[in-house]
Amino acid sequence: MSELSQSNWTTQLESDSKSVILDVRTDQEVEEGIIPKALHIDIYKGQEFISELEKLDKTLSYYVYCRSGNRSGQACSIMQKMGVLSALHYTTWVIHNRQHSFKQTTHVPSESPMTPLNKSEA
Repeated sequence: MSELSQSNWTTQLESDSKSVILDVRTDQEVEEGIIPKALHIDIYKGQEFISELEKLDKTLSYYVYCRSGNRSGQACSIMQKMGVLSALHYTTWVIHNRQHSFKQTTHVPSESPMTPLNKSEA
């Protein structure tokens, strides 16, 4: 499992054509905002979380985040034990980005990682 800084996360993600952003926060946290096009699987859902991970393409690169880095680190460990070849996490994504004011964009670059979730998209 690799831990990435914000600049490394952004650079690596933008250059990785086989990348998937995975948000492992709770539904309530996701209501506050989510990275555009991120896949959401709540790590606290236990067996449902594991079942959803089993459906993932293990050959893709997963960029995993949560609020503080704890759950994303746990998720990456679980994913690697399940055979995912590349699981990387950003240790302080949401905490870091709540300390700054960001414009909304449609992709993940460092200037704008979070957008509010539209209830109709959920």
